[in-house]
Amino acid sequence: MSRIGFLQKTMACALALGATVGSALADTAERAFFEDKTIRLIVGYSPGGGYDIYARMIAPYLRKYLKATVVVENKPGAGGITALNGIAIAPPDGLQIMLVKGNAAIMAQLTGQTGVRYDMQKLNFLGGTGVSPDTLVVGPSSPVRSVTDLTKRQDTMLWAATGPMDGLSDGAALTCQAFSIKCKIIMGYRTTNDAALALARGESEGMLTNESSAFNYVKGETVRVVAIMGHKRSRFFPNTPTIFETPGLTDEQKFWFDFRANVDVFGRVLVTPPGMSKERLAFMQAAAKSAMTDPDLIAEGEKTMRYIEYQDAETIRKLQETIFRQIDTPTRTKINAMMKNFE
Repeated sequence: MSRIGFLQKTMACALALGATVGSALADTAERAFFEDKTIRLIVGYSPGGGYDIYARMIAPYLRKYLKATVVVENKPGAGGITALNGIAIAPPDGLQIMLVKGNAAIMAQLTGQTGVRYDMQKLNFLGGTGVSPDTLVVGPSSPVRSVTDLTKRQDTMLWAATGPMDGLSDGAALTCQAFSIKCKIIMGYRTTNDAALALARGESEGMLTNESSAFNYVKGETVRVVAIMGHKRSRFFPNTPTIFETPGLTDEQKFWFDFRANVDVFGRVLVTPPGMSKERLAFMQAAAKSAMTDPDLIAEGEKTMRYIEYQDAETIRKLQETIFRQIDTPTRTKINAMMKNFE
């Protein structure tokens, strides 16, 4: 090897070693920062709902890998908007994170919901627990047995929701818009569990909720499942058709359901405030990955049908970029007009 080649190889090795040492030092510094600190894991809903359950299940594993105390803090208000607004302006030190219903948060921003002051495109992602397709469910006394029954409704149908950013209200509005049926969306239920109980009591008739929650409600004979709102059938309800299997769907109806299905690929995500340093963000992302791929957490989730299927931060970021890129001005105008019909 020539002297020049030897020097070049030596310099490359030194640079690589320097990068490794630098990375190790940064990791050590970040680990030291979180020791004896308390991280607040924010949930934008009241205790007892699906997101609260997921957060409390994940918290001990985040504690394990961040070496910090992790406490779950419920901040209900406006279906999650209030809490997410708070995260958007919180100090970027990593001591506040939030488990967010990503599809609902994006929809609230896209449709200009009152009170939205966050920008999902500016928040940082730590990772996600996976995507759980929405299901259309009705109360046990509802005459609706199929989507075809739904399309024939003449009277006003009542839908239960917690708030404008919960995925229940916008999903109901979209379904009613697509099928041109009269609907009234009743917001204000504390959790999705409370909304499901409203169906059981006959206070409301319909609701959209994720497949795992729907599975538990069906076991408790609280609701009946009518359709899966995605392109694929649910592992929980393999005999229940998807909304796209409805006979005679028009192009306009397909547009609405395709739009919702595309947004729904953005599932439950952990977010932090904007402006965090690269080193701290990378450290927290690595810890979140370790937590959400921990075999003990995955096994714990399987026991209660709360499945954890880890999504990495970069995948989530790219999904979000795709969603915002696809929603052009005419589409956004159309969506906003749809939502105003059901305010």
